[in-house]
Amino acid sequence: MNTRVIPEDYIVEKAHRWLSAPIDESTRREIEYMLTHDSAALVDAFYTDLDFGTGGLRGIMGAGSNRINRYTIGMATQGLAQYIRSQRGKGEASVAIAFDSRNQSPQLARVTAEVLSANGIKVYLFDELRPTPLLSFTVRELGCTAGIVITASHNPPAYNGYKVYWSDGAQVVPPHDKGIIAEVRAVQGIESVRFDAQASRIVPVPPEVEAAYCRRAVQLIQAPDAVKEAGALKIVYTPIHGAGITMVPKVLAAAGFSRVHVVEEQAVPDGNFSTVVSPNPEERAAMDMALALAEQEGAQLVLGTDPDTDRVGVGARDREGKLRLLNGNQAGSLLVYFQLMLRAANGTLPANGFVAKTIVTTDLVTDIARHYGVKCYDTLTGFKYIAAVIREKEGSEIFLCGGEESYGYLVGDFVRDKDGVISALAFAEMSAWCAAHRTTLWDLLEQLYENFGFYYDALYTETIEGQQGAARIREMMEAFRHNPPRSLGGSEVIRLSDVAEGIQTDLRTGATTPLGLPSSNVLQFFLEDGSRVSVRPSGTEPKIKFYFSLRSASADEDAAKARTEAIRMVLCEAQAPHLR
Repeated sequence: MNTRVIPEDYIVEKAHRWLSAPIDESTRREIEYMLTHDSAALVDAFYTDLDFGTGGLRGIMGAGSNRINRYTIGMATQGLAQYIRSQRGKGEASVAIAFDSRNQSPQLARVTAEVLSANGIKVYLFDELRPTPLLSFTVRELGCTAGIVITASHNPPAYNGYKVYWSDGAQVVPPHDKGIIAEVRAVQGIESVRFDAQASRIVPVPPEVEAAYCRRAVQLIQAPDAVKEAGALKIVYTPIHGAGITMVPKVLAAAGFSRVHVVEEQAVPDGNFSTVVSPNPEERAAMDMALALAEQEGAQLVLGTDPDTDRVGVGARDREGKLRLLNGNQAGSLLVYFQLMLRAANGTLPANGFVAKTIVTTDLVTDIARHYGVKCYDTLTGFKYIAAVIREKEGSEIFLCGGEESYGYLVGDFVRDKDGVISALAFAEMSAWCAAHRTTLWDLLEQLYENFGFYYDALYTETIEGQQGAARIREMMEAFRHNPPRSLGGSEVIRLSDVAEGIQTDLRTGATTPLGLPSSNVLQFFLEDGSRVSVRPSGTEPKIKFYFSLRSASADEDAAKARTEAIRMVLCEAQAPHLR
């Protein structure tokens, strides 16, 4: 293993450079304690600089160059301010800033605003926590140059982060991401940051913006008659201690859903996420309290959003009345099917409409789009790439809906990020339509499987923390790349897509074809039976992810699970022995 060892004297020297900088007393005490009492913590806090990646920052909060704190946030903001000024020249620049319920989010948002203002940039700052998608809308509505959200999405409580958006309301992509990264890396330490705020340049976001967002969200409804008849539809919603409490109930009520029961224990914003192990609706445990309340109230639909409200988890009753959670691929497929089906029935399906999904999201979405004569674009993992397609096609094609398997979806194009608020409304509308037609979401899903074949989609994630984690993950990806499996789950691997190299190889003939995607460290194995297995490192966490999309003629979930586990074991045993 080629793990780079950082010399101890380098780390100690780096810590002392921080102590000589203009830092606050609390940060000073934390660094001094690590120097004298906790060498392991010192190494992890200073062995590297927290990397400003293509989407921003994410890391554990605390003192040090490898931590989220007012100084690493300040340096990132100084670099961003310099990039904005280079793009705007003498014109007035403005930035909108939102934050979620995480510990220190309000304070870090204020620091961000102060540094921007000190650099002559006008700031629209939300007074209190708000969902990430509202930030995207705000950037567009106010004509801002950029936007920032202080959040670490659904990471554990120790984390926070910093996401950057450009003037189209989407997270930054080339060329802006590279330009911002270059400016951030050019900032020479804490002393280079302008913390001298110009208070007059920091103003609150006008309330009219939120009102406009609510109005536009309700206008997305395709089945108004069903929604009007949904007075008896009971919905349980949990914000899982996050920002969704400020918007989801409000938008549902504006649409006419009057029987929404909120999980009160999880309604209070809490950066410690005290009632859950992880504030991630992808994990069943995070939805347990909502499911329990739904059983108590006899609710038909369960909704849960993550702390910054760009993801939504969905549970619904089946024909036997049992509450069951949909996974991200199932929910996304239903959303696309429902939107296209209703538009086709209403005569509002545009000839130039399209949907979009990521390359690790189920191909059931592709099948549905093809059935309705609608284009489906595949993008890299990350909603910013879907937003980039929306921007590229603007004026010639119309984005209808889309999403990614990790519980992130969008309907309409006035927001340019995955939107848990709009998605929650879409699933409520879908449930109302099902109730009016005496069917269920699960019945609709069964119809999809009957029409297009059974897809079993699953995600397996391995976390490898610490200084050596990144090196281990790199080794694993290289092993998969240079020694791909020839058979998985009883089916021959016939093609290998290496997105980093931008080519797909036919493993039978050796012929290669270009992928037409930006470079990314993703490998995909395509099986003869139409199944697909994808592998990639997480872009924001110390994890490697295995995506399984297995296709079969019969809807035998137990058999599909067994096959998935068999494939996982083959991959881990052959290519990644340290995962045994």
